[in-house]
Amino acid sequence: MGLCKRTVEMVVLTAAVSSLLLVRADEHDHKYTDKEEVVLWMNTVGPYHNRQETYKYFSLPFCVGTKKTISHYHETLGEALQGVELEFSGLDIKFKDEVMQTTYCDIELDKPKRDAFVYAIKNHYWYQMYIDDLPIWGIVGEADENGEDFYLWTYKKLEIGQNGNRIVDVNLTSEGKVKLVPNTRIPMSYSVKWKKSDVKFEDRFDKYLDPSFFQHRIHWFSIFNSFMMVIFLVGLVSMILMRTLRKDYARYSKEEEMDDMDRDLGDEYGWKQVHGDVFRPSSHPLIFSSLIGSGCQIFSVSLIVIILAMIEDLYTERGSMLSTAIFVYAATSPVNGYFGGSLYAKQGGRRWIKQMFIGAFLIPAMVCGTAFFINFIAIYYHASRAIPFGTMVAVCCICFFVILPLNLVGTILGRNLSGQPNFPCRVNAVPRPIPEKKWFMEPAVIVCLGGILPFGSIFIEMYFIFTSFWAYKIYYVYGFMMLVLVILCIVTVCVTIVCTYFLLNAEDYRWQWTSFLSAASTAVYVYMYSFYYYFFKTKMYGLFQTSFYFGYMAVFSTALGIMCGAVGYMGTSAFVRKIYTNVKID
Repeated sequence: MGLCKRTVEMVVLTAAVSSLLLVRADEHDHKYTDKEEVVLWMNTVGPYHNRQETYKYFSLPFCVGTKKTISHYHETLGEALQGVELEFSGLDIKFKDEVMQTTYCDIELDKPKRDAFVYAIKNHYWYQMYIDDLPIWGIVGEADENGEDFYLWTYKKLEIGQNGNRIVDVNLTSEGKVKLVPNTRIPMSYSVKWKKSDVKFEDRFDKYLDPSFFQHRIHWFSIFNSFMMVIFLVGLVSMILMRTLRKDYARYSKEEEMDDMDRDLGDEYGWKQVHGDVFRPSSHPLIFSSLIGSGCQIFSVSLIVIILAMIEDLYTERGSMLSTAIFVYAATSPVNGYFGGSLYAKQGGRRWIKQMFIGAFLIPAMVCGTAFFINFIAIYYHASRAIPFGTMVAVCCICFFVILPLNLVGTILGRNLSGQPNFPCRVNAVPRPIPEKKWFMEPAVIVCLGGILPFGSIFIEMYFIFTSFWAYKIYYVYGFMMLVLVILCIVTVCVTIVCTYFLLNAEDYRWQWTSFLSAASTAVYVYMYSFYYYFFKTKMYGLFQTSFYFGYMAVFSTALGIMCGAVGYMGTSAFVRKIYTNVKID
């Protein structure tokens, strides 16, 4: 017992010391004094058309500047997962200290080095640098019109804007075009010019945004169109269901007034007839409840991250969006345990510990499995996207020591607070046989058609989201994304309620999986759209980029499907409980 206590104390002490060291290591506040060092970081280099296929800047035979010392640098979890590989350029840059064109190193261009540069130029390689967290892009070189001679840009002309003691603007001009000839020496040079700028520090990232693209009339029109679809759909569902349900209630009330002989001779049909089976546990309740819990968690994460992105400009810091999403996902693990555990308890499940483990690791296993597969390809390519071993260990620690315990807490709360099966109807001991029905009322058909309208409400927004991730755009209109999320949820619930009503009216009580899968089928249409986007909207090529694209698009689509399925099921469950509460059952 004493050994365990000492071990826990050591772990707590180590965590506290580590957090203090991290605070000390990330003390840069973007404020400079005159002549203070300004670091130029070299990040990655790669093909322009393959945004995610990036390599270390010095994987090309560039030379390094003469300055060898460095002040500070701290890499976050989000940066490591996104393949950020910052390396010191070796250039001597000081705040407000101008530098005339100066040669900082020479490239001894032998044949292998020339071949490397020629390959990069043929594939339109570009590179990325950072000054004070502001990104800068440059092109490696260019070819002549005939594609026979190749030229390297050798002169980096930096123009830095400063407002008071802060850097607010950086521009790079590439000059000094030199022909690549084997066995020659190519001097690399740079210059730094400082200028005063009226740009506020808070607005310095505005130049990287593209309002003409994201706030285009088509974007506004798509939101308006989706909003009108919601109004129409909600009105249609309300009118149909209320009128139909009123007639159903009237018919069932009339039947209650009949004697037993008349009721036996009557033509009984409709959703009331399955009242003894409608709350029967779903098939495979362990998997089903785990999916519902995971979907509720994904919805919570989406909502919280979008709100945080609306409040804070997360795009201004490298990897901050991914780091925030990971933190929020870990923090919302009790949501997964609560909804998954309570649903499993209501359905009479006894292996609740197994359900908790499956619910906790369903999404992380899917994401990590995909990342592990793509990581092999990244390692083979020597790409910067290869996830370091230490980062893998950190993610595993988050799963086992944060997500799992919090999921356990949520599961215990869910089972004890709302795990009792308080259904309005008693479940029959013997399942009722399901009668034959028309082909379009079969669950498989309903599932296939259920995702069309939800996808139609979001597919325009999918284009903007895809373009911001797979192309060189910074997504910042999170108000649009919030509206689209709300619209998606409303449309999904309306569609699943209608599908479930028709299914129950056909005396088929298998509504749990049908409501979930009919909403989740939205993911199939999103993934199909990703194929269209890949072949007609991008110029991606190569095994690595293709695997990265379709691998993570599969993860995104699956997560979206699980979220939509959970939202659809929760709305439908409330609807089913409501209609069977308001009808008299013998």
